Amino acid sequence: MSDTYNPLEIEEKWQKSWDSDGVFQVHEDREKPKYYLLEMFPYPSGKIHMGHVRNYTIGDVVARYKRMRGFNVLHPMGWDAFGMPAENAAIQNNTHPAAWTYENIDSMRKQLKRLGFSYDWDRELATCTPEYYRWEQWLFIRMFEKGMVYRKESFVNFCDPCQTVLANEQVEDGACWRCGREVRQKKLWQWYFRITDYAQDLLDYCDRLPGWPEKVTTMQKNWIGKSTGARIRFGIEGREDGIDVFTTRPDTVCGASFVCLAPEHPLVTALAAGNTQAPEVEAFLGKMARQERTAKAIETAEKEGVFTGSYAINPVSGGSVPIYAGNFVLMEYGTGAVMGVPAHDQRDFDFAARYGLPRPVVVQPAGEKLDEATMQEAWTGPGTLVNSESFSGMDNVAAQTAIADWLQAKNAGEKAERFRLRDWGISRQRYWGTPIPMIHCDTCGIVPVPEEDLPVRLPEDAGLLANGGSPLGSLASFYEVTCPKCGKKARRDTDTMDTFVESSWYFLRYCSPKEERAIFNREAVAYWMPVDQYIGGVEHAVMHLLYSRYFTRVLEAEGLVDFKEPFTNLLTQGMVCKETTTCKEHGFLYPEEVDFSKDTPICTKCGNPVSIGRVEKMSKSKRNVVDPTLLLDRYGADTTRLFCLFAAPPERDLEWSDTGVEGSFRFLNRVWRLALRYQDVARKAVAYNGELAALSGGDRDVFRKTHQTIKKVAEDVDRFHFNTAISAVMELVNAVFAAGEKGEDIQHAGVARHLIESICLMLSPVVPHFTQEIWAALGGEGALPEKAWPRWREDALQEDSILVVVQVNGKLRDRVTLPADADEESIKAAALAAEGAVRFMEGKEVKKVIVVKGKLVNIVVG
Repeated sequence: MSDTYNPLEIEEKWQKSWDSDGVFQVHEDREKPKYYLLEMFPYPSGKIHMGHVRNYTIGDVVARYKRMRGFNVLHPMGWDAFGMPAENAAIQNNTHPAAWTYENIDSMRKQLKRLGFSYDWDRELATCTPEYYRWEQWLFIRMFEKGMVYRKESFVNFCDPCQTVLANEQVEDGACWRCGREVRQKKLWQWYFRITDYAQDLLDYCDRLPGWPEKVTTMQKNWIGKSTGARIRFGIEGREDGIDVFTTRPDTVCGASFVCLAPEHPLVTALAAGNTQAPEVEAFLGKMARQERTAKAIETAEKEGVFTGSYAINPVSGGSVPIYAGNFVLMEYGTGAVMGVPAHDQRDFDFAARYGLPRPVVVQPAGEKLDEATMQEAWTGPGTLVNSESFSGMDNVAAQTAIADWLQAKNAGEKAERFRLRDWGISRQRYWGTPIPMIHCDTCGIVPVPEEDLPVRLPEDAGLLANGGSPLGSLASFYEVTCPKCGKKARRDTDTMDTFVESSWYFLRYCSPKEERAIFNREAVAYWMPVDQYIGGVEHAVMHLLYSRYFTRVLEAEGLVDFKEPFTNLLTQGMVCKETTTCKEHGFLYPEEVDFSKDTPICTKCGNPVSIGRVEKMSKSKRNVVDPTLLLDRYGADTTRLFCLFAAPPERDLEWSDTGVEGSFRFLNRVWRLALRYQDVARKAVAYNGELAALSGGDRDVFRKTHQTIKKVAEDVDRFHFNTAISAVMELVNAVFAAGEKGEDIQHAGVARHLIESICLMLSPVVPHFTQEIWAALGGEGALPEKAWPRWREDALQEDSILVVVQVNGKLRDRVTLPADADEESIKAAALAAEGAVRFMEGKEVKKVIVVKGKLVNIVVG
């Protein structure tokens, strides 16, 4: 060991050593228990950020620890490489998405390797390679043939700047989740996955995921959104067809004073055609096409609508009610139509008030009488039915079943369930994605690409269009094909798949990434899957995580896997946060643009004072980001890793602290000095493993403290309490230094060896290069990641003496030190004789002495 800790030198050395020795390559081994550790793979943006560093460090610690505990650990890495950002960046930089993506992958791979993560790089995959997406196309065709995929024309969320469709989950506050621009409604032919076929099963299994955070399963339950009620058919005056509505309150059907259709409902224009309302309806539909049409948006939007000029017939009362089109009705939820019951639904109450519609009361609460003329808000509670034909006088809850049964007998409705979850629209009108493997033939219709012709390769030499549109639709060499059925000229589908399709099954491909004959090797998947521990952001709860659960069910239905849930345990790590810094002249500043050496921080650009803002999630827009490369250059990978783990528990936000990073670096230097102190003597010794009683003084204390720390660290790492595990090692190191300062330095060479070896092994998952260097300096052979986790001995944990708290009437009065094996009578006697306790017992009767062995004595006096 050198006299000083040089992280850059030792980290590069050991990374090369581990790589050349294939330390982290893994294969199926049925003699060992398996452990599949996976972090959500990154999009290759070109540069890792501190969120990546924290996420992957957490995973790496678990992977290394499980390996040391005897598990056969699969820990792979790859790239979620398709998607719009690559196209947008390519257009801006006058390059090609393929070149941009592969260059970024090379750059990020180097950055991740520099951090020393224990990935099996032989399993690396990128979703943009034909070797990967070929099998995605194969599965798409198989799903199409089983009726799991279909195509229909519908209104969709469309982003003009990105020139593509977005799923509802990808629209945030009316804007595209990628570019932040406003989303509009557009009618297009789209491909859909029937995820709703699994809605109930996905919902049921939310309660069978005990290893998942409750907040994630709750988000998925809410997104799936099951409702129970009835489907009711309203007739239409002058027409033979009708309108089906879904309601959770069939008991209020006689209180319906209007029916409202979603603007996209095909009946809207038909009902308005030829009457005086047609111009108003047309104007309203045009307005709706420019507004966000998601469930989240309509909850907050002001309720508005337009009368279609037509009327519906209530199937129970026989009354006539106007038919409106309204912005608060979604075509994709239920039937795209609702019955408006203003007296008993606040949304309907507000709509009726705006358009002067009646609000008939049909549920009267006990002990009061509601009056339509004086109601200020809807009554949504229980009560007795009134004005409800033969059902008047019934309890409204009982009436829900009775009315549903009556409707079914009259062929005017039935009991029904509905889900908020919609089928997954996966068509994207962009270039950089997996081509949809379908052919459109005028004679044969839609025909799958024959399996022997897969993959349908994305032409990586295609030039991009300046407006962001896909070039595939104008690239004859791509879309001009012959029909595989009839041989006539046909057209290849020019849409690509939503990039979330690629990330919905990548974890399975890792099990056998080089398999050429199938989507994956089924024996390898049977060995490794499901993923034992998955780590990633909570923001993926209702997209990636839900889609992955769905895809696994599809594969299970196809007989390709024998499980439904892909991830046994899930950890959603907190964000990395830092205060913002702003200058009046230059706005937000990067940390390196601020001089903190002055009493008042100043801007290095202009010298003006800098304002320190609140702590927020690191983001480029706020410039409160720390470049990991700067940290690696200054402190090395191990300090960076140590700080990420020590600063906060993994599930909580980590608040960045420059002093915390410095503190982590100082601790490693402190351990380095400790190893240097005992290097020569420990190198020649064998780690002590004898009886605790055979040691004396400081040697006994250090040996005992070492075993106590081993136990504490193992228990904490098992619970992912990395910060307290690191703290325990810090406490051990401090105790050894403190003993040395008191002249109680370690005398036994074997105890010194045991101490340094144990510290290396315990810290190895956290700071692998640092500990490997010390291990080698001690003469330790082989790669530290392949060594077993140290074992603690129960007999070595026992204290010689214990500190007992003495209380009088529950208040602390003294402390006494006693032999660890003192019996209860000895403890009582020592407590009663304690000087601090005697003063408060004087002149009083001792009524009871309560002994909590090993902790405290409470003397009750009166």
